[in-house]
Amino acid sequence: QVQLVESGGGLVQPGGSLRLSCAASGSIFGIYAMGWYRQAPGKQRDLVATITTSGSTNAADSVKGRFAISRDNAKNTVYLQMNSLKPEDTAVYYCNAASYSRIYWGQGTQVTVSS
Repeated sequence: QVQLVESGGGLVQPGGSLRLSCAASGSIFGIYAMGWYRQAPGKQRDLVATITTSGSTNAADSVKGRFAISRDNAKNTVYLQMNSLKPEDTAVYYCNAASYSRIYWGQGTQVTVSS
């Protein structure tokens, strides 16, 4: 089992920044990628960005140039630096970890972009 604990969400004004953190614990040896997804009210959960154990990254077009995903392997933690936030970035952000046998999800952290 893998446990994921997210932190760093909150309320921010348009144009502001937030950094989300996701700490993984438990049976993490089989994890080959981690990432962030988000779900706005009434919408499906969508990919934001992912990063593999080797450091390869992928991001949704809507966040490229504004968001950056990174990881600290020593701390088993993945970060999502979010800059130039827009109201349409408002959503619950979920951390995700993928092994070859299953997918794990965190409990989610709310990000609200509003003036």
